[in-house]
Amino acid sequence: MDHFLHCLWPMTPAELQKRTFIFSVATYRFVRPLFRDADTRHIAYQALKAASSVAANYRAACLARSGDEWVAKLGVVREESDESIHWLTFIKEAELAPGRDSELQPLTEEAQELTRIFAASYQTSKDNQFRERESRRRRRKPPPPPES
Repeated sequence: MDHFLHCLWPMTPAELQKRTFIFSVATYRFVRPLFRDADTRHIAYQALKAASSVAANYRAACLARSGDEWVAKLGVVREESDESIHWLTFIKEAELAPGRDSELQPLTEEAQELTRIFAASYQTSKDNQFRERESRRRRRKPPPPPES
């Protein structure tokens, strides 16, 4: 599926927003036929909800008003991208979309790649946040008195 925006790292926030949006639209197009059957409707809804949440929550993260808000929203994006893997894998293993593996495989790979990206970004952001707080704490703490 050539719909995905594959770029060399690092991507700009705008490029990553576009990539997550493309992923959510591609997931919608894939699961749309599954809404026709009562047996697959719930799974289609869950897959679509998770994939579209990746895009929507990353967009919201880019508007974060603080480092804490950024990290919290990025954590949600990481969770939703991982949930996308779950539902796409469920569709494959439960054989809910027979004959459509050529469409499903690239979606699953993109969900996995997005999860790796957001997990790494989340961890880096948490590490940076910790270092920044430690640095501020050290600046506030007076040095110990000299030993005599």
